[in-house]
Amino acid sequence: MSGLKKSSAYFVTGTGTGVGKTLVTSGLLAAARLSGLSTAGLKPVAAGCELTEDGLRNDDALALQAQTTLPISYEQINPVALEPAIAPHIAAAEAGRRLSADRLAGFCRGVMMQRPDLTLIEGAGGWRVPLNDRETFAELAKIMQLPVILVVGMDLGCINLALLTAEAIQRDGLTLAGWVANQVVPTMDRYQENLETLQRRIRCPMIGEVPYQSGVEVEQIIEYLSLDALLEQADK
Repeated sequence: MSGLKKSSAYFVTGTGTGVGKTLVTSGLLAAARLSGLSTAGLKPVAAGCELTEDGLRNDDALALQAQTTLPISYEQINPVALEPAIAPHIAAAEAGRRLSADRLAGFCRGVMMQRPDLTLIEGAGGWRVPLNDRETFAELAKIMQLPVILVVGMDLGCINLALLTAEAIQRDGLTLAGWVANQVVPTMDRYQENLETLQRRIRCPMIGEVPYQSGVEVEQIIEYLSLDALLEQADK
């Protein structure tokens, strides 16, 4: 495991909804935790929450909390919890709330003041999912000037979605720190050819290739992710 010279933080986005952002984020956090690093996994906005005796809770945010070593509350991990499983800006409007990139950045910075070795901030959906009438989740990463990890859902059409997202991240002036190929369907025609095309065209390291698995535990995917490849860049 590469040593860290300073705290590292990344924004995790995907080529869309359901591509495995939480699985990959949890896996990277678990790898760091098991290597003795302090961790914080944040999900600033989560739509699709269930009402519990403790309040609204989201499965993705709970998964990140399970891999977080800092003594922080659920509300710090997921400050904006929305019940309907719909686009966050629509869910927020229906709840009478207005999302703001500046405010979300403030929540994240509050946790990061504790200086965990690794902080991963997971977005919702893809790079251009709206926060409000003017801002998208990209604004949060831009305000915080975070390098980005891209999770690509390996399925028909993934090349176009991955390249457009990578291009948008770089045009927004942010560093694409690494990408992960996550096979989201049991079989994919010409999988290897698609993977090799993406490896040639996405201009950053591939830090993981996760095969399709049903009901997988987080610890089981650690072997398919390379935390070293990510953290070595932070050490430079």
